[in-house]
Amino acid sequence: MEFPQDLYYTETHEWLRVKDGEVTVGITSYAQEQLRDVVFIELPRVGKKVKAKDPCAVIESVKAAFDIYAPLSGTITGVNKELEGQPELVNKDPYGLGWMFVLKMEDLTQLQTLLNAQAYASIIKEGH
Repeated sequence: MEFPQDLYYTETHEWLRVKDGEVTVGITSYAQEQLRDVVFIELPRVGKKVKAKDPCAVIESVKAAFDIYAPLSGTITGVNKELEGQPELVNKDPYGLGWMFVLKMEDLTQLQTLLNAQAYASIIKEGH
């Protein structure tokens, strides 16, 4: 299973790519594999303020619906409109075209609460 080294991860299976104080967020290859066929994604609205660990989006598969959590506190500055018509991009390319939203962080020190690729892989091996 693939966990790119340049990303941050959460225990709730979101990944984060940090660039210039903004964070692009998606779900990991492990999470999309568990979901299987993604059929719908409800994205947060641009401008919405979110708190770390609060639900901010919903992803539905043929199996079930799950919340996507804000990995950090901040403001939503962008969403992946492509997912509205092609939610399966999350399955096909979870770390690329399947990204979900962009978040402007309130506090860069929040990054210290996240996992690196090795720590996230350890959690997966333990069966979380």
